[in-house]
Amino acid sequence: MFVLVAGIAIFLGIHSLSMFPHTRRSLIAYLGAGPFKGVYSLIALGGLGMIMFGFSRYRAAGMIPVWTPPEGLRHLTLGLMWLAFVAIACSNPAPGRIRGWLRHPMLVAVKIWALAHLLANGDLGGMILFGSFLAWAVFDRISVKRRRDFGAQRIGAFTGADATALAVGTIAYGTMIFLHPLLIGVAVIDR
Repeated sequence: MFVLVAGIAIFLGIHSLSMFPHTRRSLIAYLGAGPFKGVYSLIALGGLGMIMFGFSRYRAAGMIPVWTPPEGLRHLTLGLMWLAFVAIACSNPAPGRIRGWLRHPMLVAVKIWALAHLLANGDLGGMILFGSFLAWAVFDRISVKRRRDFGAQRIGAFTGADATALAVGTIAYGTMIFLHPLLIGVAVIDR
């Protein structure tokens, strides 16, 4: 469990630099934009690798049950995950009504993904992993508001970017349902 928690701390820690704009700007000025992006990426990938390795080791050692989610939450999770995939598909820079409504679609996607997985997983490792991501996304959203970053501009009509986001999000969602047992080791839909 230590590797999982350390990976979460590293991954979310490096992603928290945006919450401290002065520190981030100082690091970019000191390292240069290119090297900063390289170091940032290496640290993020290292943290992600530790999360994946740590969670797989935790699962292999036997998950620690905390509560048993009701079956109905599994169905709610499936619906929420479709919304998360559509939100992440809105992260492209093209203006769209959905993107403008979400303001910060990547943060919305992380919040929905984490909440959905908290609802479906009642084990300690899952609660630590998904709870950490949900807490980080909430704090980052508060930080964004304090920095007066209003995100994507709201527009009045649906655009081609909305249609693309809905299509890409839905295709990615369907693909992940199929790949989830192969990549994560847990079937999303009973066959």
